[in-house]
Amino acid sequence: MDRRSKTANKTPQSEDLQAVPIHLLRGCVSRKVSQPNIFFSVGEPSGDLHAAKLIEQLQRFCPTSTHRGFGGSLMEQAGCQIDFDLTTMAVVGFVEVLPKLREFFRVADIATDIFREQHPDAVVLVDFPGFNWHIAKRAKQLGIPTFYYLPPQLWAWGAWRLKKMRRYVDHVLCNLPFEQQWYSERGMEVDYVGHPFFDEVAERPLDERFLSTWQDYEGVQVAVLPGSRSREVKHIWPMQLSAIRELSRRYPKTRFMVACLRDQHCLQCKQQLTESDRGINIDFFVQRTSEIIELADCALMKSGSVSLEMMARGTPAVVVYHASRVLYGIGRCLTDIQSMTLPNMIAEKTIMPEFLAVGSTAQTIEKSVAALDRLIVDGQERKRQRDELLSVSASVAQTGASRRAARTILQRLGIPEAVDAPTQRNVTKHAA
Repeated sequence: MDRRSKTANKTPQSEDLQAVPIHLLRGCVSRKVSQPNIFFSVGEPSGDLHAAKLIEQLQRFCPTSTHRGFGGSLMEQAGCQIDFDLTTMAVVGFVEVLPKLREFFRVADIATDIFREQHPDAVVLVDFPGFNWHIAKRAKQLGIPTFYYLPPQLWAWGAWRLKKMRRYVDHVLCNLPFEQQWYSERGMEVDYVGHPFFDEVAERPLDERFLSTWQDYEGVQVAVLPGSRSREVKHIWPMQLSAIRELSRRYPKTRFMVACLRDQHCLQCKQQLTESDRGINIDFFVQRTSEIIELADCALMKSGSVSLEMMARGTPAVVVYHASRVLYGIGRCLTDIQSMTLPNMIAEKTIMPEFLAVGSTAQTIEKSVAALDRLIVDGQERKRQRDELLSVSASVAQTGASRRAARTILQRLGIPEAVDAPTQRNVTKHAA
């Protein structure tokens, strides 16, 4: 069985430190801001992490800057005054939003009060578009410049919302290489800053004791990632468990390592095991996702931003995701994209096989079993996919997104001295 080197290439690369042109945005302040007060609106747990890193960089470049708004505990630890923990309300889809609609509008009213009383120098939105459109609109009405960091993937599913983006957002800080041209061609002010996920991969220390405990194994190790939300785990894990049962029957020595985000998700997965599953070589872990990806020979995962870490670490994977028939029907009307997996989108071809379950899951399970079977038994197939992932990663998996985003925001607010020259690293792992 093949094992690959897990050493990152940390060769410093010089960064283009050309200053961002300082000119007024639509509705931006017309004066130089020496002590910027920046309001954040962040609704996802992952966005909480990305925004916290951005706040740290803003404070690094401009120690007099102050930050407040909606977010989570990580932003608070980074020095942001949290007016409401919006990450507790992270939901997906109309059905989940409806019961919380009144609460969302109440929180949006809190933002309006802050805008009127303090008139922040800028508003930074991070993902969470369903709610953040309302924040952007209220900021625009009061003449406060708005930046969208980790913008919604309008090119994939919401081009019809572009008019709303143009109307309420002054500047887009995009994270995928092809997004800059897409937004620019449609009349948006945009800068490509890279994806903060790669900063986190490079900076997050792996638990070496954990790695040494689990790395020496004779068989193939398969990472299983059921998702970061309870709703995702509810729909994805039963498909993954069915695949695990069949593959375990074929290859009893294969070890399945299930990486859960929270204890609740781990319990949710374990509760679905039955007495007949006692013979499966399976282990469950919480808060060990990076280590599991690093250890694994291949993976079975839910579609999401963690696919970027799979790409950066060169771990071959099969992707599954689920949609109701209603949601799928709506999606077909709004988009014609062929992939929902970021490495495939970036490469503009299928590297990671991906399978969507619409209503019934039987076909998706069958197809995912076949694709993962090939990765388990065929070392050359694992190497082929790994090499392709590393090739794509080499072109995009660069650190520094949070730093570049902070510099752009401050310079657009008239703080040109926000210039720094730290090194940039490529986080891609190289195969031996």
